[in-house]
Amino acid sequence: MGQTLMQRILAGAMRTNCYLIYDAETKKALLVDPAEEALKISRTIDEGELVPEAILLTHGHFDHIGAVEQLRSQYHCPVYCLEEEKEVLESSTYNLSAMFGDSLTVKPDVLLKDGQMLSVADFSIQVIATPGHTKGSCCYYFPEDRFLISGDTLFEESVGRTDFPTGSTSALVRSIREKLFGLPDDTPVYSGHGEPTTIEHEKKYNPVAGVK
Repeated sequence: MGQTLMQRILAGAMRTNCYLIYDAETKKALLVDPAEEALKISRTIDEGELVPEAILLTHGHFDHIGAVEQLRSQYHCPVYCLEEEKEVLESSTYNLSAMFGDSLTVKPDVLLKDGQMLSVADFSIQVIATPGHTKGSCCYYFPEDRFLISGDTLFEESVGRTDFPTGSTSALVRSIREKLFGLPDDTPVYSGHGEPTTIEHEKKYNPVAGVK
């Protein structure tokens, strides 16, 4: 394998971070949380001559799944999510798309378990269940490259909302403190919205760090 590279694509009205993670030599790629604007995302894929082998979802909210069906069909790649999130993806009420007037559902191809190690597109990925934003929210840790994709669980000096269906503030705090804060301090964190941060920074400045 060659160097691991990442491109961030801002997509949709919510300015969701969609990530393309790929190998510089093989061009095998992972697509994380393809929000809206499938054409914008596919243009980036095709211009880089990338070969998507999987779509990884951190959770099922509408602003993270809007382009899933078009891209799954176009590139013939399976959709992965934590098994607890299946119900959210398949309900336009739970995934909030009905609230915004454009009902949307996604049927995942592969259901994941907490702690599972994936080998996809030649990447090794650890699945970390982080319920709170939704009951099946998860993060993806890349141990060889030592970075974390955190979805809407952990943001720069902030956390995901918990007032939507299946959300839980206490679960979110536990997820961050007991799971994410156990990663190496220098771990870069790439979230679903906003700018990157690190575990060390969040342990110092995130509001949940001081929660007893």
